[in-house]
Amino acid sequence: MPTRATAVVRFRIVGLVAMLSHAETFRVLQRACARAGIPVRYSEGFNPHPKLSLPLPRPVGVESEEELLVARLYEDPTVRRGAAPAECETAMMRALDDQLPEGMDVLSLTLVASNASLTPQSAQYVLPLRGGTDPGLADRLGCQIERVMARESCVMERTVDRDKPARKIDVRPFLLSIRFEDGRLIVRHRTGDAGSIRLDEILRLFSLRAEDLAGPVQRCNIVWETTNLQKTTQKPRGESGAEDIEDGARNAD
Repeated sequence: MPTRATAVVRFRIVGLVAMLSHAETFRVLQRACARAGIPVRYSEGFNPHPKLSLPLPRPVGVESEEELLVARLYEDPTVRRGAAPAECETAMMRALDDQLPEGMDVLSLTLVASNASLTPQSAQYVLPLRGGTDPGLADRLGCQIERVMARESCVMERTVDRDKPARKIDVRPFLLSIRFEDGRLIVRHRTGDAGSIRLDEILRLFSLRAEDLAGPVQRCNIVWETTNLQKTTQKPRGESGAEDIEDGARNAD
């Protein structure tokens, strides 16, 4: 049996491709891996599927410089090629980047242990607002931020399935910090198996509408919890936790 490994790919997604859903983003990356010759492992059984995952789903329309793709490989490229890890990582990174559409760019590719696990812990949304330099807006948001962070709970209605009634969710435990700076509302939040706050809920929490945004929302400063990672020339960045979004569930490893 060949020695296996896992490839952790950090990539950016900006512009029109940010409008892709989680499932559509996954299919683009799956096809790019196939064209680039990445030795992705497949599950066994009647309907095998590639062992690829996007550990932190991205809401539609949100741009990010820190997305992660985890690819389980059926062999360790360093063993097959007899090359140093850094050389294999660079070659695989370039091959994959060449197959991605405009607006999706591979920033790094790291080979780690085959059983490596990456779990998101927290992330940050940056919302650019129209009239962000207006002192009145700054005062209003400042007061709202103080009220929200002072509360023990913030119960909101969340619709997951249109055929089912909305359920009540306390989003306060997910909020780590909120600030208004340089015309942007910056919300740092927990994310994990227990869920997270959604982007539409942040807007409702501050009585904002999509039309109040001056540009695309960005997700950044993700922190990841990593286990069983072997030492390599590069290390992935990030936090841990799974995003509760409407456009698709996480793909299992």
